[in-house]
Amino acid sequence: MKRTITTVLLMVLAFFFALAEDYPVKGPQGGLACKICLPDGFDPAKDHCPMVILMHGIFSSKDYGPMPQLAKGLAAAGIASIRFDFDGHGKSEGEMQDMTIGKELADAQAVWEYVRSLPYVTQMGILGHSQGGVIASMTAGRLAGEGEAPDALVLLAPGSVIKDACRNGKFFNARFDPADPPAFVRCWGVMKLGREYLLTTQGLDIYGTAAAYEGPVLILHGDRDSIVPLRCSEEFQQTFGTSSRLIVVEGENHTITRRRKEVIARTVSFFRETFRE
Repeated sequence: MKRTITTVLLMVLAFFFALAEDYPVKGPQGGLACKICLPDGFDPAKDHCPMVILMHGIFSSKDYGPMPQLAKGLAAAGIASIRFDFDGHGKSEGEMQDMTIGKELADAQAVWEYVRSLPYVTQMGILGHSQGGVIASMTAGRLAGEGEAPDALVLLAPGSVIKDACRNGKFFNARFDPADPPAFVRCWGVMKLGREYLLTTQGLDIYGTAAAYEGPVLILHGDRDSIVPLRCSEEFQQTFGTSSRLIVVEGENHTITRRRKEVIARTVSFFRETFRE
């Protein structure tokens, strides 16, 4: 009996904490949990600065590395950032099983509109890691097509390999029929990818959409990345052409844990120099 009462109380508390969550931005699946990081001593009421939108990868969140460390590095250089959980991830609303690239693109667009409304933001950049790199690149291309392209774009091990994975019926350790996938598959027995994600990702025009962006691009990819092959970044470099630069980071892995300081330093330097131009 005591255990039942405790369980009910915990459920009630969880419900009220969910209601108390502040969601300044809404996506297709509901509220998106966001964190803004401002430079030390920055006063939004009178100061101005650039801001970078940080986009995490699949099954990750705004609070997992390297996002918090990137935010800190940018702030030290006088650049604000906003990082957020995509729908179905972290503290954002929605279910992982219902997540699709189309919905994440809508999430990114909603965050872009929110940042654009902030009176203290002077310039805007976008950064994406892994699947977040796919979203960042396609968002930049879409925005460029609408005449409001970001001032700079950084891709960290951009995971365009997701299209091949869904076409081949092999996503991480999950196996499925790509022509007729089940309602969902489990990656590592825990994370669910829904049928809509598995089907719609197969038809994505990732590079074609991204190509509309003609601004400065920095692409960073570790040569020890066992999840996203280097050819993905090479294809992005070919897509963006002379406006892009690809740096292969020796010894770095996909999760950016071995040479994180170098990756952050290169990223911060790129945004700082680009925003000054």
